[in-house]
Amino acid sequence: MTFVKITERSSLYDNLENKSVTEILTDINNEDKKVAIAVEKAIPQIEKLVSQIVLRMQQGGRIFYMGAGTSGRLGVLDASEIPPTFGMPDTWVIGLIAGGDNALRNPVEKAEDNMEKGWLELQGHNINDKDTVIGIAASGTTPYVIGALREARKHGILTASISSNPDSPLSQEADIPIEIIVGPEYVTGSSRMKSGTGQKLILNMITTATMIKLGRVKGNRMVNMQLSNAKLVDRGTRMVSEELGIDYKQAKNLLLLHGSVKKAVDAVKMQAAPSPA
Repeated sequence: MTFVKITERSSLYDNLENKSVTEILTDINNEDKKVAIAVEKAIPQIEKLVSQIVLRMQQGGRIFYMGAGTSGRLGVLDASEIPPTFGMPDTWVIGLIAGGDNALRNPVEKAEDNMEKGWLELQGHNINDKDTVIGIAASGTTPYVIGALREARKHGILTASISSNPDSPLSQEADIPIEIIVGPEYVTGSSRMKSGTGQKLILNMITTATMIKLGRVKGNRMVNMQLSNAKLVDRGTRMVSEELGIDYKQAKNLLLLHGSVKKAVDAVKMQAAPSPA
């Protein structure tokens, strides 16, 4: 198959500067509707990846996201949400971006063009064959990401990719390539738009499904979330109150005593359990 860079094709719309605000917003919204459909088509590959990640994380493995620009920022964002949402250590899902943390706010010239840097950064985290490396690049051609996946794969580490072009160089380096063909961007080449939206959807799916299968969710609730602000303490208190059938004040005291919804509920249920004969 010939590699086609759809992400660089001309927009389906033109003379954008002459459109009304309503026309612009409507056009963007119509394009965004295509993203969920593209992601839906990739579910079999996403399922395959999540199943493999769960097995590895049960043995102490980690997820590493690798990306540059928007792709890198989205990886770091998803990784940063795992500790507060699921109460996991920040060493379980790690986002690496070409150019380092400075690149989260500012472009770092030529950082993404270094083919060796990504693997060196992974080695700095003592990467091993229980880990998973997920390369994110809308174009599927970012050297920083391609080099990292290539070396990881050579070392027997599970690799996956998320890109918006079919049969890209990045896909060829991945054990599990995930391709979301969202078509040309509304502003030609601006992959922060549909491609970025698709990436965010997939990252949500990967880590949320993984954390659920690892037991970090009960029913439909974040019972292991960090109690890092008043809103989350209130949410956790209501969970404990509903689960145990007790009043708000009692539930809050239990929650703060034990530090999480799960620990508070488990402690009370353990106390209430009959002693073995």
